[in-house]
Amino acid sequence: MALPELKQSTTEARLASLSMPAGGCLEAARRAAISRVQATGLPDRRDEYWKYTRPDTLTVAEAPKAAVFDSGEEPMFDAFDRIKIVFVDGVFDAAASDDLALEGVSIERLADLAGKDIHWSKDIYGVLEARGQSPVERPLAALNTGYATDGVVIHVTGRPSKPINLVYRHQSDSSDAMLHHVVKVDSGAEATILENGPAASRFSHVMEIDIADTGTLHLVRAQGRDHELRNATHLFARLGRESVFKSFTLTVNGVLTRNEAVIEFLGDDAVAHVAGACVGDGDFHHDDTVFVTHDAVNCESRQVFKKVLRNGATGVFQGKILVKEGAQKTDGYQISQSLLLDDDSQFLAKPELEIYADDVACSHGSTSGAIDEDGLFYLRSRGVPEAEATDLMTLAFLAEAVEEIDSDDIAASINDRLYGWLARRR
Repeated sequence: MALPELKQSTTEARLASLSMPAGGCLEAARRAAISRVQATGLPDRRDEYWKYTRPDTLTVAEAPKAAVFDSGEEPMFDAFDRIKIVFVDGVFDAAASDDLALEGVSIERLADLAGKDIHWSKDIYGVLEARGQSPVERPLAALNTGYATDGVVIHVTGRPSKPINLVYRHQSDSSDAMLHHVVKVDSGAEATILENGPAASRFSHVMEIDIADTGTLHLVRAQGRDHELRNATHLFARLGRESVFKSFTLTVNGVLTRNEAVIEFLGDDAVAHVAGACVGDGDFHHDDTVFVTHDAVNCESRQVFKKVLRNGATGVFQGKILVKEGAQKTDGYQISQSLLLDDDSQFLAKPELEIYADDVACSHGSTSGAIDEDGLFYLRSRGVPEAEATDLMTLAFLAEAVEEIDSDDIAASINDRLYGWLARRR
C-alpha cells in the first residue's frame, strides 16, 4: 500500500539527508531497518500514537536550531565515582572520557564495529527494535538503527564497582545527533547506567537492552537542560527469568521531548519498573509513551509518571499493559498524574490495559489537578512563604516517581536538582 504523498515526501527527504555506515556485522540490520522506514514512512499527526504530539520537527531533513544554554550548575552525577563516557553533539570525545576498562563489564564504541564481521551485539542490534515495531510502528527508532553512527555496546559480565555514566554535551546550535546503545546483561550480573546532558539541538537516541536470567540493570537518565532542544528517545528491553530492570527519567526544559519505552517479559518471575518525572514551563511539550508486554508467568511491572506543568506547558502520557494468554499471576501497575500550576497548561493521557489471562492483578489510573489548597494552607499557617510552600508540595507530588530509584544517593541528587529548578522559577 502506497504511503500518503506528504508522508512519502517527508520520508524521502529525511532519508536523502542521511548516509548509512557501511560494512561490519551490523550492516544487514541497518538495511532491514531502513526498509522498515521506507515501508511505514515517518510519523505524522494522523498516526494514532502521534495525535497528541507534533512530530514535524523530528522528521524534517534539517534540524531546527537550538541555542546552547549554560545553566551555571555542576553537571548531573559529577559528584559520583563513575566511569565517564562523553559524546559531544553525538560524537565520542576520547579526551573528555575515562578509560573504558572496568572490571565486570566490557565497553566498546558502536563506530568500531564497522570493521568487525563477528560480534555479540549482532544478536541484539536492531533485533529488539524490530520486535518493538509490532503492534505499534516506531519508525523513528528504525531510522536510528539504520543511520546511527556512534554509541556504545556494553556487555555486563559481573558486578562493576561503579556506574557507567554516558554524558551528552551540546556545543553546536545546529547539531543533529543519533546515538544507538546496546546493553547485554549476563545471568547474575548487575550494573547501573547513568545518562545526562542536552546532547544536541535535535537528538535521536535508541537503547536496546537484553537482560539474561537473574540479571539486573538500573538506568537513571537526566534530560535537559537547554531550552530549545528536541529529543526522541526509544528504550527496548527484553527480560529473562528472575531478571530486574528499573528505569527512571528526569526531564527539565526542552521544546519537545518524546520518550518511548517498550518492555517485553519473556522469562517468569521478572520485574520491570519504568518511571519518570518532568517539570515544564512555557513552550514545553513532554510525551511519555510506554508499551509493556507480559508473556511469562508471575511477572511484575510498574509505570509511574508524574508531570508538573505551568505557563502553557503540555504533558502527554500513553501507556499500555498487554497481558498475553498464559501470562498468569501478572502484577501490572500504571499511574500517570499531572500537577497543573495554572489554567493554561494541559495534560493528555491515554492509559490502556489489554488482558488475555484470568489470574492477574492489573490497574491503571490517571489524574490531573492543582496544588492541594489545604496542604498549602497548612504550610503557610506555619510560616512557610507561599512560593516555597508550593515548591515543597510539588516535590511531594513527584516523590512517588523519584522513589523508584534504588540508590538513595542518586535519588537525593535528583531531588536537589528538582528543588533548585523550582526555586529559580519562584
